[in-house]
Amino acid sequence: MPDVDFEARPTEIDGLAVITVKQVSDDRGTVRELFRASTHAGATPAMPRQFAQVNLTSTRRGAIRGLHGEAMTKLVAVVAGEAFGAYVDARPGSHSFGTVVTVPLRLGIQVLVPNGVLNGFQATGETGCEYLYGFDVEWQPGMPGTGANPLDPELAIAWPIRIDPDDRALLSAKDAALPPFSRHPGV
Repeated sequence: MPDVDFEARPTEIDGLAVITVKQVSDDRGTVRELFRASTHAGATPAMPRQFAQVNLTSTRRGAIRGLHGEAMTKLVAVVAGEAFGAYVDARPGSHSFGTVVTVPLRLGIQVLVPNGVLNGFQATGETGCEYLYGFDVEWQPGMPGTGANPLDPELAIAWPIRIDPDDRALLSAKDAALPPFSRHPGV
């Protein structure tokens, strides 16, 4: 695999950036810079210089997590397998409010998700995926935030793997009970 330079690309959602991390390969394999404060800080003004919490989820193939928009900025990436990321601007007053962006996630690709933008993903790798979240503040039960049902037909997210909304191995009861985006306070 050839070496890859760091690159950050803006999206249709203000502040949401798709990042290709620096990757150096040799005969032994590849080293990926998951975070370097000096490089990532130039990606977008919303990029935290440090993280207060880092989580890793293991998700089975076809399962969806989200759409969640806690009061925090997130840097997300897969570290094993592949996923299909979906992001919705839920910030009232944002010029990109209601915009949906989807990103195929594989090793070396990250997404910076600004505070107030909904984050969700579906594990698409043959054995699912390991999904890494860096948060700029610690998650707390009951913290401010919002969410939307990931199967909301008005959002028209084209999840790559068909979902039975009653299969709790693929969609949690909590996520299935989230309201449609049209019931979001900013709509």
